[in-house]
Amino acid sequence: MTSFGGRSRSADVLFDQHPVSGTNIADLDLELFRSTYLPAAVDPDVLAENERTLAQQLASLGMIDPKSEEARVLGLLVVGAGPSSVVPGAYVQFVRYEGSDESSHVVDQEELRGNLIGQLDVLGRLLTSNIRTSVEEVGGLRQESRPDYPLAALRELVLNALTHRDYEHFNAPVRLVWFDDRIEVSSPGGPFGVVTKQTFAERNDYRNPALAAAMKNLGYVNRFGRGITLIRRSLDSNGNPPAEYHVEDTYWSVVVRGVS
Repeated sequence: MTSFGGRSRSADVLFDQHPVSGTNIADLDLELFRSTYLPAAVDPDVLAENERTLAQQLASLGMIDPKSEEARVLGLLVVGAGPSSVVPGAYVQFVRYEGSDESSHVVDQEELRGNLIGQLDVLGRLLTSNIRTSVEEVGGLRQESRPDYPLAALRELVLNALTHRDYEHFNAPVRLVWFDDRIEVSSPGGPFGVVTKQTFAERNDYRNPALAAAMKNLGYVNRFGRGITLIRRSLDSNGNPPAEYHVEDTYWSVVVRGVS
């Protein structure tokens, strides 16, 4: 059985860098690491000259503990073979309703329990396939296509939820619930560090800094700290109402409404 209690945990090491006792390199998808994460995180010229073993490469990128070779939480989340079996909340629930409340007929539902690379690949397809585009007359014979939600805003909401959620204290998943008139994204874990309920839109802090850096390595994030600004601009330019944020001590959620 795996656990986080095999050794005393250092107070200055955040959860995403803790080794998990009972795990080892076999708990990681090594082919995914080689083919996707390694070339994204390390310059090709460096890789070509690098004679490190696979274990050394994993350790240098924070995926395993260099001494014990136990998988770290970061490795399990990003390239783990089955992360939710070790980190129980590491999954996503997606539900699409045909109506405006949860009593409506369920059109589609998915439970994504793979690693973050796989989760984001599936979520990208789900977001794209569920966005509806209408054609509007904009004057003369010109027409303009407008989605009911801008993909950039939804993508940023999902990335924020997965990157900044509390994986340590909560077993609840990230939830993406799609109604006819709105989308709700919720994530376990309230404000962290210097961020408060009042300052979440202006300040940044990182509950999972190693995970945030990994997401940047993979190209999911171009620049830290711009998520809420990007969401606001994307919604505004598409004609959607502003996002509605609900920030509590133990979770946050966002409601995005479609173009009226």
